[in-house]
Amino acid sequence: MIPKDLKYTKSHEWVKTEGERVRVGITHHAQRELGDIVFVELPPLGKKAKQGERMAAVESVKAVGTVYAPLSGEVVEVNTAVTSAPDLINKEPYGQGWLFVLKMDNPGELADLMDAAGYAALIGG
Repeated sequence: MIPKDLKYTKSHEWVKTEGERVRVGITHHAQRELGDIVFVELPPLGKKAKQGERMAAVESVKAVGTVYAPLSGEVVEVNTAVTSAPDLINKEPYGQGWLFVLKMDNPGELADLMDAAGYAALIGG
């Protein structure tokens, strides 16, 4: 359930590299821990992010999860589909449930992220 072609953060974001951009979402593990997601707050287009900075919020019936910037960059795309259908994150956390796209400032920061095996070890899988 942990795609091998993605990178992961300790705070449960996944990152898919697309050239100079990265697509970001929360992991299957994170959405399962949150439960049924009912509200999503996305960052505004053009927002400048520093690695580790709060970027978005994902609210479920039992908790609010903070989504952090896995890398420094600028928000160039957001997935408005998840604001009208937040359950997409539960149904397809690695597909239609993505959250935002960053144009990377420093691709070298990718080295700070975990591969699938490292993330599996983190969550005890």
